[in-house]
Amino acid sequence: MADITLGGTPVKTLGTLPNVGSKANDFSLTAVDLSTKSLADYYGKNVVLNIFPSVDTGTCAASVRAFNKKAADLDNTVVICVSRDLPFAQSRFCGAEDIENVEILSDFNTGKFGKDYNLEFADGPFTGLHSRAIVVIDTNGVIKYTQQVQEVADEPDYEAALKAI
Repeated sequence: MADITLGGTPVKTLGTLPNVGSKANDFSLTAVDLSTKSLADYYGKNVVLNIFPSVDTGTCAASVRAFNKKAADLDNTVVICVSRDLPFAQSRFCGAEDIENVEILSDFNTGKFGKDYNLEFADGPFTGLHSRAIVVIDTNGVIKYTQQVQEVADEPDYEAALKAI
């Protein structure tokens, strides 16, 4: 279990993020148009998974905005923002914020993604939601970088994630 904090209070996740160098777990996530997306849909591209509890919180929204700006300049790379928010809320946020350079996908249906990547909160007020994490996957589906953000209110290390591409 990863020991992190939420507002300074210790909380745990289901485990640790997948190991760098390992093959990334496939996933089945819901897009804002209610279609299903899997890791296979992005094969041949670098994938940056920006994972967070809810787009309706300040830090989560800031990470989507930041990656949206940075993604505009990335070659052969897709940034996917993942939360358990309903696709309707994600769509509303992206429309209001003019988010066009990242994809936003939801794990609302089963939560399997959060479990498979060991980043689901195991206790605390956000139990069942995703912790804040970054996973970078190369064009062959191999994990090149991970970051479990230690304090949920903190933003991830954008530069370190993008350097791993």
